[in-house]
Formats: sequence, C-alpha cells, structure tokens
Amino acid sequence: MAASTLTEVARLAGVSPATASRVLNGSARKPGKDIAERVRQAAESLGYIPNAQAQGLAKSSSGLIGLIVHDIADPYFAAIARGVQEAAREQRKMVLLATTGGGPAEEKEAVAAFAARRADSIVIAGSRSSRDEDKDGNSELAAELDRYCRNGGQVAVVGHPVVGATAPEGYHVVKVPNQELAGRLATELAGSWDGDFVIVGGPEGLLTSDDRVRGFQEGLERAGRRPAEVLRSAFNRSGGYDAGLELAARIKAARTNAGPSGEGGGAPKLCIFAVNDVMAIGAAAALRSEGLRIPRDAAIAGFDDIETLRDFRPALSTVRLPLEDIGRVATRATQRRLAGDDGDGADDASPGDITGEVTLRRSTEAAA
Repeated sequence: MAASTLTEVARLAGVSPATASRVLNGSARKPGKDIAERVRQAAESLGYIPNAQAQGLAKSSSGLIGLIVHDIADPYFAAIARGVQEAAREQRKMVLLATTGGGPAEEKEAVAAFAARRADSIVIAGSRSSRDEDKDGNSELAAELDRYCRNGGQVAVVGHPVVGATAPEGYHVVKVPNQELAGRLATELAGSWDGDFVIVGGPEGLLTSDDRVRGFQEGLERAGRRPAEVLRSAFNRSGGYDAGLELAARIKAARTNAGPSGEGGGAPKLCIFAVNDVMAIGAAAALRSEGLRIPRDAAIAGFDDIETLRDFRPALSTVRLPLEDIGRVATRATQRRLAGDDGDGADDASPGDITGEVTLRRSTEAAA
C-alpha cells in the first residue's frame, strides 16, 4: 500500500500543501489553531508519516548527531557511544553511527555522509595518526571537516585535533590527559616494583598511544628508574596478544638461563604496561597460553578501565577514564554552540573536567 502524501493530507484538510507542511514539519510560521488541528486530524486519518528531511529544512535542524568510532565492538568506544547517546536523548536527537577501523580516509567518507544528511553535529572518537601513510587521508578529512563547519556544522573530537583542520568556528576538542595519567601510573608502579618494565604500545605515530608511552617513561624517570623497553604492535587485542607471546618466550628463556633456584628460576620479573586495556587483555591471554601466571611470573597493567575488566582475573591494574562522561561532554559542547552560546570550542568542551584515576589491582601485586 502506497504511503500517504502531504498533498493528500492538504486536500482532506482543505488547506494548501504549504500550510500542511508548516503544521507537520515544525516551521516557525504557525497557522491558526483550528487549521493546525484540522491538518493533524487529516494526517492521522490517512496514516501520514512526516518526511524527516522536510522537517529538518523547516526547523533548520535535522535532529541528527553523527558519531564516528574506530570499532563499536571495542568496549572503549562502546562506553563513549553510550555517553553520546544519553546526551543526544536529552536534546531529543538521534545518533547516526559509523565505524571506520581508524583510517582517516574512512572517517572522511563518514563525515561527508553525515554532512549530506544534514547532521547538526559530528563527534569523532579515536586516536589521531601522524604516520606518513595517513598524510593524504588526514588532509582530506581536515578539508571535509572544515567545509562542514563553514556550512554551520559543529564537530567535537575526543583526544587530539584532527591533523590539519583549521576551521575557527564550530570545532571542539575534548582533551584527555593521557600523558599525565600514564606518568602517574608509572610512578605508583615503580614504588612497589623492583623489576624491569616493558611497554606494549601501538604503532609509532598513533597519538594516543604515543602520549601514554611518553608519559609512562616520564613517570619512571621521576621515580629514578631506567626507561622501559617499548614493543610496538597493533593498537588492539590481537596486537597485545602478539606482544605477549614475544614476552612469554623471553620470560621462559630467562627462567631457563637463571637455573633451578626455586619456581621461576630466580629470573628477573617483568612489569608490562599495555597502553590500553584490550592490549593488556591480549597480552595476558598470551602469557597464560604459554603456562605463565599473573602476577607470579609477570605483572601487567592497562589503561582505560573498560567495562569488560569486571570479569577479568586477576583484576587488572589500569587508569580509569570516565568514558561515558567523555561522550556526554563532547556531545553537549556541540549542542551548546547550536543553542547560541559564545566562546571558543575548547572552552565549551570543558576539557578540564576530563580526568582519570590510577587504580592498582591484583595484576601488579608483587609475588610472594
């Protein structure tokens, strides 16, 4: 059965299609109360469904928020998405979701798609990249975002600014103190751990990972410890697992070389810092697959405090970030600007409100 049209509603109500559109699509120009009620009754009797695009044109707002994440299956991004959804619901808006795998070229395509659908604002969550292979993608993404903002769009980026983006208006950055918090974690771990440290980081040039690596090294330096070795791997669970296998082989070789001086062979123990929790989970799984136990044979810590850790054993030491709050802050920053607040984007995003907490748990306890 064909859907009813606005023209049919107007004919039944005895008004012009323009008048029916003003009633049903939310225009600021309102006809009289009796006429409006007649149009609404006609629409209800015909089962008419208003056109969302027409409503957006009438209201100068589509009621849509675009959200771009690397991988919604990752608990980190899922938590931020919940925060975005909650803030959108407060504004009576709907969220459109795009997952990109972390590539700026894919993010550019998502921004273009949201812009074509007249999304009021866009939130981008995910680490920025300064790698050479992402140079062209960064330029294209920056140009697409600048074009979107010049046309009245609002953008909030979690973490770092998009490389090359220059729009002076409508652009917000929600800063996360990754470097500072990683430094605090290193300092606290160094106070109770006398062995060596190893960092499992993402690819060099991935800015969030680099911040956390840099901060952890600074924390060790403040504690009077030598720098940690850095192993680079994919910024996901698989990358952590691959690094964990390499470290497991080292631990077992060191145990063999140290001789049979009790369990563990007297070999020096490692404390592993993985720059996000999913990498830490992967590394821990690799250690277990090689017959090693945490924290008996190696200690391990992560970063983010994702919800999945509730079921992880031994409980993982990490840095707790308010992930849902980050999503809410990013979304509300763009909505306040849409409502007409003054001030620059960074102030609207209230980056000073984003902080975190070092949380030490069983996975970094020194073995008896």
